[in-house]
Amino acid sequence: MANKLLHTPDGVRDIYGAECTRKAVIQEKMLKVFHLCGYQDIETPTFEFFDIFNESRGSVKAKEMFKFFDRDNHTLVLRPDETPAIARCAAKYFLHEDMPIRLCYMERTFINHSSYQGRLKEASQTGVELIGDDSADSDGEILAMVIWALMSAGLTEIQVELGEVDFFKGLLEEAGMDEEQEERLRELIENKNYFGVEELVNSQPISNELKQVFLKLPELFGSLDQIKAAKELTSNKRALKAIERLEEVNEILSFYGLSDYVSYDLGMLSQYQYYTGIIFKAYSYGTGDYIVNGGRYDKLLEQFGKDSPAVGFGISVDELLLALSRQKIKTEIPVTNTMILYEQESREQAILLADHFRSTGLSVQLQSRVGKRSMEDYEAYALRRELTNLLYLDSRGIAVTIKNLSLGREDEIPLSEYLK
Repeated sequence: MANKLLHTPDGVRDIYGAECTRKAVIQEKMLKVFHLCGYQDIETPTFEFFDIFNESRGSVKAKEMFKFFDRDNHTLVLRPDETPAIARCAAKYFLHEDMPIRLCYMERTFINHSSYQGRLKEASQTGVELIGDDSADSDGEILAMVIWALMSAGLTEIQVELGEVDFFKGLLEEAGMDEEQEERLRELIENKNYFGVEELVNSQPISNELKQVFLKLPELFGSLDQIKAAKELTSNKRALKAIERLEEVNEILSFYGLSDYVSYDLGMLSQYQYYTGIIFKAYSYGTGDYIVNGGRYDKLLEQFGKDSPAVGFGISVDELLLALSRQKIKTEIPVTNTMILYEQESREQAILLADHFRSTGLSVQLQSRVGKRSMEDYEAYALRRELTNLLYLDSRGIAVTIKNLSLGREDEIPLSEYLK
């Protein structure tokens, strides 16, 4: 029974030591990028009312949420998705603001994935939301920030796949399919299932021109030139406008010098139904899943009482760490590699010595020598904690014995030399 208490449930894990420090450092690097671009921090509750994330808002499916009840019998959920939570905040605190609002966050999300998927159910996410600007300029800014944030974390091999959901939605409007058929077609296209798309489309009473566009949709990805060629396939105004938006965003990204990082996919769709314009995912080597997910959601805030366009993204910090690890990209992290060991009689001198090091920005661990533990015990302990330097103050507190445990070297320096 005692051993069972040490285990975590499926989909969650402990993180500690250097890995935990590395994660914090990388998140801070990305937040610095967001702050440099004028974004301000926001923090939302870990759990909220179920209705904030219900399926009518286009968020995570109800069966994938962790649900529970408060003492008043309200249905609550652990936050599965940060975007609706921030949409609620924006409607509450910025209801009458008619100029852009820039927000960034560092949060955790909770999705009850099937245990067979092997995915984390508690995930760390860092991202931004730009509210109140429906221009292509804001789309370009968001995409640039995706690339800058991943670069700041250390990645150099980055690929952003960019799509536009209005292309698909324009075709669906023209086809007049029912909701069930639309959902089925969406799944087939997202999975690049050519045969399934062909079978479903051929069973619909739609024009041959429209059938051909649907059949070509899974193939419409790659360079911008390939996307432009889709203009020849349809006369649907909404679909054509979507392609023009991608062309404008590409031009903006070229001004940032980042257009080479972006490819295009008109068949890209998302499980989040609140997206209304551009959608995108970012990938790198070393992970089989996307690192970044985002897009435009111009109608979501309206559900909370604020009619305002918005665009944003979330970075999966866990996937990012995995990519960095598998690409063997090192992250410089602050480390403590020195222990000050002292006898009780030298407590004051040891504290002064520790203060001296810490005032210069060096991390040290202060440890009193207790009981009958030998010096060898403390040296072994230091090595277990990856501390390579041990400074020892005996009962007189006059001199410091310096032990370099990795090199096996020992020196002695008067304490007064340190405290000058």
